[in-house]
Amino acid sequence: MQFHLDGFRPGDPQRHPASPLALPHTDAVPPQVDVLIVGCGPAGLTLAAQLAAFPEIRTAIVEQKEGPLEKGQADGIACRTMEMFEAFDFAERVLQESCWINEVTFWKPDGQQPQHIVRHGRVQDTEDGLSEFPHVVLNQARVHDLYLETMRNSPSRLAPHYARKLVDVVVDEAAGDYPATVTLERTDPQHAGQRETVRARYVVGCDGARSATRAAIGRELVGEAAHQAWGVMDVLAITDFPDVRYKVAIQSGAGSLLIIPREGGYLTRLYVEMDKLGEDERVAQRQITVERLIEAAQRIFHPYTLDVKEVAWWSVYEIGQRICDKYDNVAAGREDSEIPRVFIAGDACHTHSPKAGQGMNCSMQDAFNLGWKLAAVLRGLCPPALLHSYNAERQAVGKQLIDFDSEWSRMISDKPADGQGAGLDPKEFQTYFERHLRYTAGVGTHYGASLLCGDDRHQALATGFQVGTRFHSAQVLRISDAKVVQLGHAGKADGRWRLYAFAGRNDARDEDGGVRALCRFLETSPDSPLRRYTAAGQDPDAVFDLRAIFQESHAELEIQAMPALLWPQKGRYGLRDYEKVFSARLKHGPDIFDLRGVDREQGALVVVRPDQYVALVMPLDDHQALADFFAGFMLRRVGGSPAHPTSPGAACGARAAIQSNTRRSSHRSAPRTAWSAGCR
Repeated sequence: MQFHLDGFRPGDPQRHPASPLALPHTDAVPPQVDVLIVGCGPAGLTLAAQLAAFPEIRTAIVEQKEGPLEKGQADGIACRTMEMFEAFDFAERVLQESCWINEVTFWKPDGQQPQHIVRHGRVQDTEDGLSEFPHVVLNQARVHDLYLETMRNSPSRLAPHYARKLVDVVVDEAAGDYPATVTLERTDPQHAGQRETVRARYVVGCDGARSATRAAIGRELVGEAAHQAWGVMDVLAITDFPDVRYKVAIQSGAGSLLIIPREGGYLTRLYVEMDKLGEDERVAQRQITVERLIEAAQRIFHPYTLDVKEVAWWSVYEIGQRICDKYDNVAAGREDSEIPRVFIAGDACHTHSPKAGQGMNCSMQDAFNLGWKLAAVLRGLCPPALLHSYNAERQAVGKQLIDFDSEWSRMISDKPADGQGAGLDPKEFQTYFERHLRYTAGVGTHYGASLLCGDDRHQALATGFQVGTRFHSAQVLRISDAKVVQLGHAGKADGRWRLYAFAGRNDARDEDGGVRALCRFLETSPDSPLRRYTAAGQDPDAVFDLRAIFQESHAELEIQAMPALLWPQKGRYGLRDYEKVFSARLKHGPDIFDLRGVDREQGALVVVRPDQYVALVMPLDDHQALADFFAGFMLRRVGGSPAHPTSPGAACGARAAIQSNTRRSSHRSAPRTAWSAGCR
């Protein structure tokens, strides 16, 4: 990580100086904000942590509970989510505390003794090279803690307002710059029944499956219930079952069960199949107790024993898959004339079973997709029409999740094959799991061509960086200090675009083409995205972060010989940034050109969105196409901002810019189809 740019500061480098624009946290919710987030679940906190990086954006987050989550609920963290956590700078802490899922074992009835279970399969949980991060398990409450700490340490010093229930949301575009009026009701004993009114530019409902935000905009979850009850419990237990520290799927004559080993080495989560429900029956009517959950688990484990000493948390639920047809308040067909003001994310717009471990992961990706877009609009970089792309991209992903979970839940609840044609062959279940490993790892999302994702006409230049998918990191060697780093870890949750310039053969000595020509274009051309969209006085990488990867050894490359844009002067003192140039050549193993199929002769420019998805792969010398791509959805900056964004004058200027930009761009739109490619 980098720090001390604007002067030496002792103490924790993760704690940023408070901005003069940071709203003091008082007992009352601010009456007027740019973004109001409803709900402190994974989606809400992901969004809040992302927006907290921008103190000029006034953000508030409210939660109905009286305090932070302490235990229970989701626990699986996919590889893709770990990559996102790296953007928030707490992936290493999750790796230290979590339980790593390395293999999955499968159990079925013993053919000789059908009342017993026997292991019949074992697979690697994540294929080699899929991500630099593993699939891990960590209590959702601990993930919340890390997000809350990120918010407290941000320039905004953002903190939730607890014990607030959303009563209503009303949108009136005639009401000026803050068209959404939100009514909240306090639920803590000291203020029970008191109401607060908040006016906001945008409202995001991350308030769960019973979302009041969703109800306020007239959306509803539509889908089907499987009429099957399941129980889940986190237990401390003594057992002779040999695979208790693996992820395990058990199908037995007594029912199905999933084992998820938990962090700390002793805790285990058990998902236990319970009763089949009637067509109009709800799980609460069965009044299932924790004792019944334990008894059912013990029957499924037979002949192994399970002696539960403590239940840390438990719940029962009904399997169902439901989704909203739209994730914002704009009616279908009115996208050309209306701007979305209210959004829903996470469980507020899609619900499913927890057994595939996708709920928390998908919810956080919803918010990560929306967060950078809200920041870009509010900071004047893009028109509000950009926000239509959130529904276009994420609703399609949600539909894929529902389809996957429906089939996954059906298979895991099916009885093992009885040899007479009935039931599911356990081997078929294992095969289905293996076939969908990329999906469950979170790396299967593929956004279609749109204004934010170009076409794939130049995909052959870098086959391993598929347009529309997440940027697949690999190791490179930083030439300034010979340190091996993950290239993708340059992509932080700071709203910036990344431009990765992979140099062609002998490019380091080419003064007229390749990387040097690209730098000249970005620095001097009036069509340059850097010149068009970076405000006067900002650091040169404030909007576009250019990095170069050369094929030569680091010993053959000199930072002082690089274009100024690759070791730019930044901050209060004009200090040089030495961390933007890399060599692909490592001591051992294939390099990033081989791993990601980058054309060694021509090289390639890989454009990556602020949410770490590849937007474009193109030739290094196609400067006009680069300019045209960003001209399709970005706003040319007018005026300027002081060089040091944390100074009082700069802060006030940034806040004033939001007021001006909102009015300037509020009616600029783009054809609906431009944002509506969805997900492949």
